[in-house]
Amino acid sequence: MRIRSLGVIDDAVVELSPGFTAVTGETGAGKTMVVTSLGLLLGGRADPALVRIGAKAAVVEGRIGVPAGAPAALRAEEAGAELDDGTLLISRTVSAEGRSRAHLGGRSVPVGVLAELADDLVAVHGQTDQQGLLRPARQREALDRYAGDAVTGPHTAYTAAYRGLRAVTAELAELTTRARERVQEADLLRFGLDEIAAVAPRAGEDVELAAEAERLGHAEALASAAALAHTALVGDPEDPEGVDAATLVSGAGRALDAVRSHDPALAALAERTGEISILLADVAGELAGYADRLDADPRRLSAVEERRAALASLTRKYGDTVDSVLAWSDRSAARLTELDGDDGRIEELTAERDALRAELSVLARTLTEVRTEAAARFAEAVTEELASLAMPHARVSFALRLTECDEDAGVEIDGRTVAYGPHGVDEVELLLAPHPGAPPRPIAKGASGGELSRVMLAVEVVFAGTDPVPTYLFDEVDAGVGGRAAVEIGRRLAKLAKTAQVVVVTHLPQVAAFADRQLLVEKTHDGSVTSSGVTVLEGEDRVRELSRMLAGQEDSRAARAHAEELLAAARTEV
Repeated sequence: MRIRSLGVIDDAVVELSPGFTAVTGETGAGKTMVVTSLGLLLGGRADPALVRIGAKAAVVEGRIGVPAGAPAALRAEEAGAELDDGTLLISRTVSAEGRSRAHLGGRSVPVGVLAELADDLVAVHGQTDQQGLLRPARQREALDRYAGDAVTGPHTAYTAAYRGLRAVTAELAELTTRARERVQEADLLRFGLDEIAAVAPRAGEDVELAAEAERLGHAEALASAAALAHTALVGDPEDPEGVDAATLVSGAGRALDAVRSHDPALAALAERTGEISILLADVAGELAGYADRLDADPRRLSAVEERRAALASLTRKYGDTVDSVLAWSDRSAARLTELDGDDGRIEELTAERDALRAELSVLARTLTEVRTEAAARFAEAVTEELASLAMPHARVSFALRLTECDEDAGVEIDGRTVAYGPHGVDEVELLLAPHPGAPPRPIAKGASGGELSRVMLAVEVVFAGTDPVPTYLFDEVDAGVGGRAAVEIGRRLAKLAKTAQVVVVTHLPQVAAFADRQLLVEKTHDGSVTSSGVTVLEGEDRVRELSRMLAGQEDSRAARAHAEELLAAARTEV
């Protein structure tokens, strides 16, 4: 990796050994920035506070060996990245303003793509992970992770059944808790439908009745106007001398007919005059019949107004027009059918809920059995690791507990009703008996600081044996440990490094002595700017650093002798 303008590091190149690399240095020198850099390359959160004061941006670049066909290589190629002879180039830039950019194999990619690659490239284990593993939920996750495929299948089936049960239970609860509201809604709908059925409106009836009421209310004026128009068109039989439109038009037609053969223009006008005469006769005939058809009976007008009032009572409640009222009636009838069918739906959902609970019970029991078997193997493996970490008499075990609850809130397991959740019915807790005769207690309460660090390291080493990743990063997981236990930790990490790349940030010389390569992160002061560099330690330089770590005195003869002894012993044992 190359690190520029990140925290206290100005510009540094970190070359990691294929085996075991130890990163050491004074407190505050910037060792954590090495871990942070790797985190950025793997899609970690970009914090602008990490940018070195005075710099515009922090940049981390890395070269990672990825075999062709590996999941990480395939995902990188999907993102458009190119591999350079089995090497994947990754870079991450974080600006002082907070913007972040990522490049993968020469191609700009979303930061999320780097995070997707992380699971297949590096497993990071730090003090944060230790604290997380103290929580029962994380311990259950750890056990499932260790169990692998044996848990994955049952857990997937359980999750599907759990979600189905949650959905059915929610719908059932809604139907039953809203029963009173549904009854009230159904009563209102029935009342409205009965009221509409009693009036029995027809589509468009309100428009028709409005027109009829208008006509009946002005019957006398309409009859008088029709009579006057009829007289004007065809004359008054009682006034033979009167002039009417039909007579005049007829005379005009006769005059034109007499000369139409002399001029085609007049012939055309004669034709149109004839059409007018026919039209006048038709209009006159309809006017004559209109007065006869006109119903001026006040009783009919009263009936129309009464019907209009009945329709108005409906439009005030259910719609602006009769057509809107009929549409409301159709929707309400459908809704009423739905509400009336809820009782049947409740029965269906109750049966479905009971079936899902029975299925969930079977799947939960299977999960418990698989976890119980995996817990025994996991605890045995961690106990063996503790023997290698100077805790030969410590015993680790798992407690899988079930919590009983009310019948309506749980599932039945072996005749008991127990609480269930999205991951099963098991409450998982990691226990430690640090010495013979000591009762197993939760690791958060039963272990000292040093013991807790070794237990967590043993857990991580066991995980490392099951994780298919090529690189493991341990960030000061040896905190609180010293003496013989520290030597055993170094020896165990060296053993792990025979099958994987191991990077350890440590303060312990006993651990660093076992490393294939030791990197020193150190500060330099120029009066105003502090920068850190990373140096590969070899020969005399490595002895001096181990002496400093041992006694705080680089030139102490006793410390140097001890450092040389540590290195020689580590080389012999490895």
